[in-house]
Amino acid sequence: MRFPLLSHHLALAAVLCVSAPCFAQEHGDEPPQAAPPATKDAARDAKDKPSFPPLPADAHVEQSITLDGKPLKYTVTVGTLPVRNTDGKVAGQVVFTSYTMPGADRPVTFAVNGGPGAASVYLNFGAIGPKRVPFGEDNSSPSDTPTLVDNPGTWLDFTDLVFIDPIGTGFSRSEVSEAESKKLFYAPTADVNYLSRIIYDWLLKNGRMMSRKYLIGESYGGFRGPRITRYLQTQLGVGLNGVVLVSPYLNPSITDNGDLSPLPWIVTMPSMAAANLERQGKLTSASMKDVIDYAEGEYATDLIRGSSDPGTKDRMVAKVTQLTGLDPDFVRAEGGRIEPDVFLREVHRKEGKLGSVYDSNVTALDPFPYNRDQKTGDPILDTIIAPLTQSMVNFVTQTVGWKVDGRYNALSYEVGRMWDRSGRDERSGSGTQLRQAVAADPKLHVLIAHGWNDLSCPFMGSIVTVNQIPQATAQRILIHEYPGGHMFYTRPGSQKSLKQDARELFTSH
Repeated sequence: MRFPLLSHHLALAAVLCVSAPCFAQEHGDEPPQAAPPATKDAARDAKDKPSFPPLPADAHVEQSITLDGKPLKYTVTVGTLPVRNTDGKVAGQVVFTSYTMPGADRPVTFAVNGGPGAASVYLNFGAIGPKRVPFGEDNSSPSDTPTLVDNPGTWLDFTDLVFIDPIGTGFSRSEVSEAESKKLFYAPTADVNYLSRIIYDWLLKNGRMMSRKYLIGESYGGFRGPRITRYLQTQLGVGLNGVVLVSPYLNPSITDNGDLSPLPWIVTMPSMAAANLERQGKLTSASMKDVIDYAEGEYATDLIRGSSDPGTKDRMVAKVTQLTGLDPDFVRAEGGRIEPDVFLREVHRKEGKLGSVYDSNVTALDPFPYNRDQKTGDPILDTIIAPLTQSMVNFVTQTVGWKVDGRYNALSYEVGRMWDRSGRDERSGSGTQLRQAVAADPKLHVLIAHGWNDLSCPFMGSIVTVNQIPQATAQRILIHEYPGGHMFYTRPGSQKSLKQDARELFTSH
């Protein structure tokens, strides 16, 4: 999950970085230093430090599901791992949910979602965990009682699974002041460094350093993925065998400067075309190849030529109208360059509905249909928080028996509020780390998975990014697209295809 893209000219959930914390365990050879004198700021921070009851000890429960007609037995563990500051004091507690099975040779996969501010419940109960709850569908109701069912798309039959909730999400929490939390947790580099250390610590705690190791990151978790992989490689000495990036937020700046650059329109228009093809029942890999070819070819050329070629506008209006299904007068008024937020209202305007930025064919009634700008929440985002929260809280506290006293955050806007935006790190994306990690390890393979209808993290963004990587490296980075949107795995066929592609990654390399 990533906070939604509203306009090419607005920040794409931009969160910029400050220097990351260095954990005391990583500096054991440094001489001890005298404590600095107390200051007013330090006193204020101590006063602002939150006070919580201790989190429970790790809890376990045995469960089973029926998968392909056979029982699959496993152990669920809900537990915590500490994050320490430079003094070695506990600054936060990361809560994880793991699913493990007996077997000395079983790989282990770590899962993180995005936001920043999203817990890992989306991948857990939506995509690859052994249980799932329906969500993200048209006409979903947040007041429906959610029911966990066996998940045919789970990856547990070929890998153990560890779902990590970053600080401020799920039940994970900071135990220091807000000012200190911002430094330790709420900035891109700090975030990647402590999450990497959590992976290391889980492997150490569970005696799994010699297991084959994988990572899956969704949305902003896809931004984290290459950076965590690189940090594990070079700083913590842990080599991942494979990485899966689901609807990744790889290159935030790719949709900047749409008044000059053709890239914003090249990246987003194909997802609008995919939604139109789906509404017509014509969405196939072949039909999308034609869309991609046009976006990379004639559309890109006409955008670059602009008004220097008098024929560009007519050509673009005709083709974009055909591909998106929008009114030709509207497309002409927009110059063949359709902003995503405008598209989401215009494509369903006759029905008085809004499309979701995560899948524009999932809609809700627009409570303010005559307002110039959208004044309500996203149709998917507004309906998924309740079922996921209720399902996870009940599962953790009742099924597993981890009796926690605290609020569960499926998506924390408070984390988004505190995220550091003062640097440039996040805007540079993760393309550099993706190149470096794959180039450094000739056995590392990456699967990038997208839904065609996603306007939050459009699939063309990954295609354009990977197209610039040298072929010797790029040949080990596969991009697969599926019907659906940002959470395409909510569709059974797309979830099945994702599982097949991931299994091939795990077994072939």
